[in-house]
Amino acid sequence: MDTIDISPMGLFMQAGPVGKAVLVTLLAASTWCWVLIIMVMVSAIKLKRAVATVSAGGKSHLLEPILLAGQQARQTDIPGESVGETRARLQETMNRAARSLIADLEGGLPNLAVISSVAPFIGLFGTVWGIMTSFAAIAAAKDTSLAVVAPGIAEALATTAFGLCAAIPASIGYSRLGVSLGHAAGELASLIEGKSVSLMVRRSNPLHKDAA
Repeated sequence: MDTIDISPMGLFMQAGPVGKAVLVTLLAASTWCWVLIIMVMVSAIKLKRAVATVSAGGKSHLLEPILLAGQQARQTDIPGESVGETRARLQETMNRAARSLIADLEGGLPNLAVISSVAPFIGLFGTVWGIMTSFAAIAAAKDTSLAVVAPGIAEALATTAFGLCAAIPASIGYSRLGVSLGHAAGELASLIEGKSVSLMVRRSNPLHKDAA
């Protein structure tokens, strides 16, 4: 009796046209998943380092648009505006710039949620198709031996496994990276609050030396 190659390439070569299409789709989703994970992970690390650098009195090109927005808002005089309202305006201006930055850094993070949700169903489709292939082989051969049903069952199980290989990392990556970006965003919010106070001090005292 011929043996079935259960290696990924062997399962792919033994699958039918529909099974191969499903496996290729899941392989592409898995590859894209890891690309997104690496990209968002690097972005989160860069943001944390930038916040730490600016908090220590250094400069960061990444956060420069946020600080520049605060400085421009500080130079705008609104008649009758109280000190508290001015500070709130400065902080809100910088927060808007921060939200835009976070949106750019998170990039394809929402796509990880899509992959984690859709990949199991694509795998399930391949599973159902493989089982249907097995039943069709039984009907054609009028034989229920393992040799007849094994190729279809192997194809069905392979698509299930490939679906999980794409969905599990995507789900974990979405959860963990979302938390990491959330923590970095919280640190950035604290930095912005401190910078708004510093800008107000320099506004009330023009002789105060501007910080970067």
